[in-house]
Amino acid sequence: MKKYIWIPLLLLMLLLLAGIGFLGYSYYQEREANKAMQELAALDKQEMENEYERFTLQYSEMKKQINNDSIVAQLTQEQMRTQQLLEELRRVKSDDAREIARLKKELATVRAVLRDYVMQIDSLNRLNENLMAENTRIQGQYDEATRTIQGLSSERETLSERVAIAAQLDANAITMTPLKKNGKVAKKMKDCMNIAVAFNIARNVTAANGQRTVYVRIVTPTGEALNGGGTLAFENRTIEYSMKKVIEYSGEETPVKVFWNVAEYLGAGTYHVSIFADGHMIGSRSFEFN
Repeated sequence: MKKYIWIPLLLLMLLLLAGIGFLGYSYYQEREANKAMQELAALDKQEMENEYERFTLQYSEMKKQINNDSIVAQLTQEQMRTQQLLEELRRVKSDDAREIARLKKELATVRAVLRDYVMQIDSLNRLNENLMAENTRIQGQYDEATRTIQGLSSERETLSERVAIAAQLDANAITMTPLKKNGKVAKKMKDCMNIAVAFNIARNVTAANGQRTVYVRIVTPTGEALNGGGTLAFENRTIEYSMKKVIEYSGEETPVKVFWNVAEYLGAGTYHVSIFADGHMIGSRSFEFN
């Protein structure tokens, strides 16, 4: 009978060992899960810091572009607030969920405020355009008003160039094809009688719709531009362009193709094609021909 007494004790010990093993495994799983969550929280915090830093830099750029002291003061105040929130975020530990949630909510507010300033500036620009149109109709009667509007126009141009970068056009898929007299592709530049340059104006829903003049400049291996008889303003200087075309831009991707009639000898080497619109270079590419 004594030997049967050990059977329940043995079963009890096995159950205890199994329970201890299960608890150990559960603890390990929980520790690994916590580790993964901490790593995810650290990444989330770093992403928030990066976004706060970008907003701070955007305020600095906007202040450089504005001559209005009142607006500059407002931007400075918002920039200081953004910098303060960034410093708070840097001091917070990534596992402090409550503070992280608060600062994430503040980040959304900062983003909305920045967007509101951009909209206000755009509204001022549209108002200025209306004033310019009115001034044209009554030219000569309001000289002082004209000077004020011209000052606003200069400020509008600066803001349009730097703040509304997203509205600039972009040319991609640029190709340059030398053609023979019969329209077939010329394998050597000495046989080229016509040059076809094709590209796409990329889709941009923030860009203004309407007619745009697109300029194409081709520079030969000797460093000379193929001159189409005209010039354009670029970066405070005047440069020659080879071809130009007026397009109707609707904000969607727009294909463009222009041709250059060769009237001179073109040698082998590297040719550079640059595309311009609205005073900006919107695309460029180099091509090697025999």
